[in-house]
Amino acid sequence: MKDFFRVVTPAEARQLLLAQPPVGTEQIKVVEARNRVLAQDLYSQVDLPHFHRAAMDGYAVRTKDTFGASASQPAYLNVVGTIEMGKEVTRPLAKGEAMRISTGGMLPPESDGVVMVEYAEEISGQRVEIHRGVSPWQNVIRIGDDIRKGAPVFQRGRRLRAHDLGALTGIGVSNLQVYRKPRVSLISTGDEIVEAERNPLPGQVRNINQHSLAALIEECCADLMDFGVIRDDRDMLASALEKAMASGDLVLLSGGSSVGTKDIALEAILSFPESKIVFHGISVSPGKPTIYAQAARKPILGLPGYPVSALVIFDLFAAPLIRALGGEDPATACQVQRTTRAVLKTNIASQAGREDYVRVILEKIEDRLYATPLPSKSGAIFTLVKADGMVRIDLNQEGIEQGEEVEVILF
Repeated sequence: MKDFFRVVTPAEARQLLLAQPPVGTEQIKVVEARNRVLAQDLYSQVDLPHFHRAAMDGYAVRTKDTFGASASQPAYLNVVGTIEMGKEVTRPLAKGEAMRISTGGMLPPESDGVVMVEYAEEISGQRVEIHRGVSPWQNVIRIGDDIRKGAPVFQRGRRLRAHDLGALTGIGVSNLQVYRKPRVSLISTGDEIVEAERNPLPGQVRNINQHSLAALIEECCADLMDFGVIRDDRDMLASALEKAMASGDLVLLSGGSSVGTKDIALEAILSFPESKIVFHGISVSPGKPTIYAQAARKPILGLPGYPVSALVIFDLFAAPLIRALGGEDPATACQVQRTTRAVLKTNIASQAGREDYVRVILEKIEDRLYATPLPSKSGAIFTLVKADGMVRIDLNQEGIEQGEEVEVILF
């Protein structure tokens, strides 16, 4: 089994994982596209807005009729009507005329500004006193101010947010070509694993990884295929792998990645034709004994069995892979979304040549943020629950000293 133990750096691991092409595409309605990834470049087919709109409540005017107007020397205009929302206005404004208008209303022809209602006072039903002049196009959203016809909207590979959907419907897009959600088959292995409702006997543990990983897979906007817990039996695991590969775009194995007498994941993977181990080990802690393999033209990622190791490796490597399979740009898929800076409260030792991720608790003391490392035991799930984030120690570093400012990757 040790013949297969090929360790790669974290950067090499990400490069190999993200070389996997994205899954296929499908067309869906824009209203269903939140968190989906665009499979096409989009360009606006219209100007937005497509008419000059009032940005304030007030009076549509010809701005030159208001030049020089002030509280002491107001301008006087004839009110010739009220602009109704959602209605086209065809009557042009003549010199010395104004129309009442609400925010979002269409400016009439020849009008090029809006006097805010705060600076206007009707002195009769047909006259308005203007106390402040406006410059051309003041308080107006002009045709194409939001986006011009032919302008790029979004690039392929963008994961769509709720705001994006509103923008797309605003320019008349009702259907989109997006990448299909990747299907992730999840298998846990281990004779020692029992479910939460059972009292574990000595040597047994409750099933932590399966449920945590299932939730994380769904957070990555993937469809989960849960194959449950498989015993430490090569034939049983091979049978489960065959079904998992047939139904999923990616197989995620929890447990069975270490080099030990009962870790049979490698044997089961290699029992398939055209299978290969891409790497077996990443120079990272926790989670070094991670497997990445290919079988039946499907990627298989084997996570360590210890909960902390499994969940950290998921965040660092599995999540970017799943997001990239779903069409997200690889550079974006690997980005850490939220970080902060904090002062380290105690020394952290590290082994050169290994990238360490240390869980920390954050606390604010006199307007400064401090990070306190937690115990690094890979089987202690509550170190992840208590932690606010992780500090990364580069593989070329031999630790970080107390008092140094560090970047904290927030959970």
